[in-house]
Amino acid sequence: MNAPIEFRVNQATRRELAEHLRACDADFVPPLSGRVDMEEYSGRIATCAIRFEAWSGGQLVGLVAAYCNDPAGIAAYVTSVSVLRNFTGHGIGAQLLKRCVAHARLQKMRKIGLEVFRGNTVAIRLYEKCGFEFARAESSSLTMVLRLNP
Repeated sequence: MNAPIEFRVNQATRRELAEHLRACDADFVPPLSGRVDMEEYSGRIATCAIRFEAWSGGQLVGLVAAYCNDPAGIAAYVTSVSVLRNFTGHGIGAQLLKRCVAHARLQKMRKIGLEVFRGNTVAIRLYEKCGFEFARAESSSLTMVLRLNP
């Protein structure tokens, strides 16, 4: 990690999003490519999600994508959190999540939800550090929620 980290919103192209997600694929638990069509998913993120991005040396190195389009304005949903392996351990994921939370507050959302696989202890620790709490448990996944004060 030589170049400084720049934080941006909604700057990555669909192609850059797809490249980033492919580069992080093996770090998802289980791998993302086994759960979604990567091209379709990156397209949906590009067109429907707000994206909090970390860039270094012209490369997308971190991403938090969230849907803040609840018609009732109650809940935002984090669909993806990823940081390139060479950039982990520097607080990038936490910084991106904090920016997402700040945006949801500005949008007057009451909560932010996300789903994480039970075995993804690294992600679970990150979410807990950012204030998310367990809301529901399924056989292979956990739903976590961060309640936002009005």
